[in-house]
Amino acid sequence: MLNANLPSQNSGDTIAAIATAAGAGGIGIVRISGSRAKHIAEQILGYCPPPRQATYLDFKADNDEIIDRGIALFFTNPHSYTGEDVLELQAHGGTALMQILLARCIALGARQAEPGEFTRRAYLNDKMDLAQAEAVADLINAATAEAAKSAMRSLSGDFSQQINQLLLKLINLRMYVEACLDFPEEEIDFITQGHVAEKLNAIQQELTTVFSKAKQGSLLREGINVVLVGQPNVGKSSLMNQLAGEEIAIVTPIAGTTRDTIKNAIQINGVPLHIIDTAGLRQTEDEVEKFGIARTWRAAETASIALLLVDATHGITDTEKSILAQLPQEIPKIWVHNKIDLSEESPGSQFLNQETHIYLSAKTGLGLDLLKLQLLNLVGYQNNSEGIFMARARHLEALTQVQKHLNQAHEQMASAELVAEELRIAQEALNSITGEFTPDHLLGEIFSKFCIGK
Repeated sequence: MLNANLPSQNSGDTIAAIATAAGAGGIGIVRISGSRAKHIAEQILGYCPPPRQATYLDFKADNDEIIDRGIALFFTNPHSYTGEDVLELQAHGGTALMQILLARCIALGARQAEPGEFTRRAYLNDKMDLAQAEAVADLINAATAEAAKSAMRSLSGDFSQQINQLLLKLINLRMYVEACLDFPEEEIDFITQGHVAEKLNAIQQELTTVFSKAKQGSLLREGINVVLVGQPNVGKSSLMNQLAGEEIAIVTPIAGTTRDTIKNAIQINGVPLHIIDTAGLRQTEDEVEKFGIARTWRAAETASIALLLVDATHGITDTEKSILAQLPQEIPKIWVHNKIDLSEESPGSQFLNQETHIYLSAKTGLGLDLLKLQLLNLVGYQNNSEGIFMARARHLEALTQVQKHLNQAHEQMASAELVAEELRIAQEALNSITGEFTPDHLLGEIFSKFCIGK
């Protein structure tokens, strides 16, 4: 397999880690993987249980004193998560008890596993590709039900399958073009008769579909950073509370109540939304408030979307226009006209002068659904998660590179050499998604983000 060409950490050593979350729980699991797993089972349990059969046994210390009594599971290689011999000890989930069991395993020849090392071994032993391995961490960290479903699709291989289908078609196309290089006197005829342009178009169309699903999955994974900006007392904190469905921020009629950024995570149709309430923007001599205003501008620079709140009773003034001018131009913005309960306007939305305006009441909630819908529309999320798979920033970057080089191949159709080179680079970018020929430093970066025990 291609992964076998990569240097492996599997030098015959055995790793062990607590596989359940930190803290006390009803059940805790210590996982062991490697050539000494069977030996460790014999020493702790008295014998090695039959493969893939849950067995209720005493877990013993080196002096035969019983540490605990629980379930033991043994999996022989290659029929295990990592592709190695794997032992799982399921005991009562006390913090001290888990540490005692782990220390016993290490004393018997295992070493503490590094973050993500179990899944890294699964990848290196061809139990899963890199996209599936990343989906393990994404499934664990999924913040919404939709994100969990998408991560499960990636873990099941949906994303990898679509990438591999693209790869197969790209490889077949390269075969046409490479053959053309072997017969230079027939170059133009071969490209024309081989329908290279048509095949390239078909691949590009399929890539567009995969790219769209990947973008949706990336939104489910990363979420949307939304910053609330505006003058003091326009209702930023009230809007945050209304979106969150609880009293997160203090609301008073006193201008300048919010003096620092307040963050809260919510979800809209399964998409995580990271709302940042900020200090009101105004001239002030208050040193504490100045710090809050400085943080407001910093939050705006990293936001996915900026909501510019306006008091609907007086509309957009020169102050709001000044705030708009200071915001990064590349960040999408929505004008939110709050307090329609006082201005006696109806909730609604308008698109004026290339700008979106939402009219709502943060106090009563009128018009809030219009804002939620517009937030999703602005980032391109489609309210249909069917078939969406989890994707990361590196996947989107790779697909962007594929798209770029396929476009360049189209532009170089008169030269088989240039087309062949662009297709080669495009294939390398696709390969990086599932882990074919992936550099070791990238693997280290990816698996270091995992929790220990996974």
